[in-house]
Amino acid sequence: MHKIKFETDYQEGASPEILERLISTNLEQTSGYGEDPHCQHAKDLIRREINRPDSAVYFMAGGTQTNTTVIKHLLTPCEGVISVSTGHINVHESGAIESTGHKVLTLQGHNGLLNAEDLRAYMEAFNADPTNSHMVQPGMVYISYSSELGTIYTKSMLTEIKRVCENFGLKLFVDGARLGTGLTSEASDMNIKDIANLCDAFYIGGTKNGALFGEAVVFPEPERINLKHFTTIIKQQGGLLAKGRLLGIQFEVLFEDGLFYRNAKHANTQAMKIKRAFIEKGIPFLIDSPTNQQFPILTRQQNETLSENFSYELWQPLNDGKSAVRFCTSWATSDSNINELVKAIQKLS
Repeated sequence: MHKIKFETDYQEGASPEILERLISTNLEQTSGYGEDPHCQHAKDLIRREINRPDSAVYFMAGGTQTNTTVIKHLLTPCEGVISVSTGHINVHESGAIESTGHKVLTLQGHNGLLNAEDLRAYMEAFNADPTNSHMVQPGMVYISYSSELGTIYTKSMLTEIKRVCENFGLKLFVDGARLGTGLTSEASDMNIKDIANLCDAFYIGGTKNGALFGEAVVFPEPERINLKHFTTIIKQQGGLLAKGRLLGIQFEVLFEDGLFYRNAKHANTQAMKIKRAFIEKGIPFLIDSPTNQQFPILTRQQNETLSENFSYELWQPLNDGKSAVRFCTSWATSDSNINELVKAIQKLS
């Protein structure tokens, strides 16, 4: 039996606009490895979008590959990366960071977010420890926007984290796999320029926002970071796509006329319909998420009923047979699928 799928935001292929452009440019002959006009144009579009004409932009295929490559490059051999315990690099990347010889140093998050005061306390305690030369040295901070729980940082929160990082000589890296849904959330008080101003590196997620695949890594102030061999590191990590123009073309389309934001906004809009339906039914949530990931808490019977016709992710088993589950919407989530789900929610007992 076919089920309507809400497991992830990358189940569909790609935005039609992207597919059309790939088809229309299919027989072009271009240089490889990103040395083509499409990649150069896409980079210029991103630089214009963040108002950083001198920023360095690189294209890679997927999020884990991007996180691993950037973190490996930014750390010295004896350093680790600080993340909340629910951070993607800590729980859903199969030890990719550790495989490069670097440790993920975890702090307790608050609804999936890092607290600046927790970070400050951690660094003060580390620096005060007379034996810290025998420990993994904290070298950078990793956060994601939006978080694994769909939550987002306010501008003041991110500004304070950046201030702590500067005080302790830590680099700040923002995982932007779901940057679009974070920025277009009604709860957001930031834009992409703010992200660029408040971190040392970030990436713009295409895979989860209408691209076939692809992430754009951005170093807003490349003069602060030695990027001499970054392309070589990408190659070493298996991330340098020979047909690099396939990435450039997709980001051209995403940033030429705002498709990146329209796709993300649509995902959020559809998620809010799901959220309202559960609220109106009196069903609680594990967390209050303002983005395209929603985490209602279902009884065993409610779960069994919904799972007959819909697929979604079991997120966290709870007491009394209840479970927190995740419904995830995308750029392509249709009104008809939402309507079917809302009707089913309304019928729950």
